[in-house]
Amino acid sequence: MTERGLAARAVFPPEEVAAVKAVACELPSTEGVPLSRFSRAELHRLVIERALTEASASTIWRWLSNDALRPWQQRSWVFPRDPGFEAKAARVLDLYEGRWEGKLLHPGEFVISADEKTQLQALGRKHATLAPAPGRPMLVEHEYRRGGTLAYLAALDIGRRGKSSRRPRIFGRCEPRAGKDPFDRLVDQVMTQEPYASAKRVFWVVDNGSSHAGQASIERLEGRFENLVLVHLPVHASWLNQIEIYFSILQRKALTPNDFPSLAALEERILGFQGHWQRVAEPFEWNFTRRDLAALMAKLSAREPQLRLAA
Repeated sequence: MTERGLAARAVFPPEEVAAVKAVACELPSTEGVPLSRFSRAELHRLVIERALTEASASTIWRWLSNDALRPWQQRSWVFPRDPGFEAKAARVLDLYEGRWEGKLLHPGEFVISADEKTQLQALGRKHATLAPAPGRPMLVEHEYRRGGTLAYLAALDIGRRGKSSRRPRIFGRCEPRAGKDPFDRLVDQVMTQEPYASAKRVFWVVDNGSSHAGQASIERLEGRFENLVLVHLPVHASWLNQIEIYFSILQRKALTPNDFPSLAALEERILGFQGHWQRVAEPFEWNFTRRDLAALMAKLSAREPQLRLAA
């Protein structure tokens, strides 16, 4: 039996369907259209003008949907340009699983993920924020007064799951701006207290920000503390730094909406949330492993010829 609705639909030659999909898989600029991306209506208009098909916009949407084509959507991504990307990333993933250079970490060794959250603004609203009420959400005044900016530097002891489970610990400080000296003060804050001061090794996972980048930072920080091991992520790999997860939680739960009359109020909220989170924190369930990394690199390698052609 054939459904009446399906029987009523016009049947279009597969060549027309393929021609429409081919246009949908091009950037509008290559088709001479001054758009950044196609909407369904714009794509329909173009193929009708070029006499590629007489199908309706809804029919074209169905064709694209069948192949999961969505030219109106976009997603940002960064192609790894660090020649040692996989090897550097794998070292960090091993640390998250409790291994270093093929050996299990000692219970007295620690893994710390650190970074800075910069340019945090204190925006004092011109009228007081109103609490939620029946039938309406919290009301936040649109206009504000700028109260300045500060940087929040934080270090996360990622903790450990399993038999030797250990809760994560967060250390942080607010500074007028980020830089080598503020970052060194964060390192001192952590490494001068127990259990880190007498630990066998403390691995610090950092990105390539200017305050802790390159061989100079390794010599500077490992020279200050004999048991410190500075481990750099590859370039463009901050998403592999667990402290970024904590920063996203801080932003979502404590800093949005931004309603702080002064930098002192902003700092009080940041450090207050730090203590609050510490009381309830559990180790993050980090599921991205070496196997996932290898699959990602293979996928990106397959895209590389396309990128060279586009360049």
